[in-house]
Amino acid sequence: MTFVKQSEYQALAAFRYSLRQFLRFSEEAARAVGLAPQQHQALLAIKGFPSSEPVTIGALAERLQIRHHSAVELVNRLASERLVEREHSKQDRRHVFVRLTARGLDILEKLSAAHKQELRRLGPQLRELLSVLSDD
Repeated sequence: MTFVKQSEYQALAAFRYSLRQFLRFSEEAARAVGLAPQQHQALLAIKGFPSSEPVTIGALAERLQIRHHSAVELVNRLASERLVEREHSKQDRRHVFVRLTARGLDILEKLSAAHKQELRRLGPQLRELLSVLSDD
């Protein structure tokens, strides 16, 4: 049985608290620019997709850990706000690719700059907590 020290419980609790603070910051920042938090996450997932291939709705659903039909509705809302555009694959019309529009990219850039600043603020605190957890 592994023994967990009181300092490690405290570090884990503080880490969860810091994560929740960051998530709350992120949710409020999205709302401040007129987006639902999930819409912001979708824009970020599209722009930050790890492949050079265009993002499909199925891939977006996977990245957001939501069902395909939920991703379709999310893309519908983003498209109606002119934040993304769809493009059907030339090889297989059943595949739909999703891209950010200039407007979507502009909003994402502003949100990402604010998030980078918040992470810089939280960084030292998170590093300290992780160092407590890595000590054996």
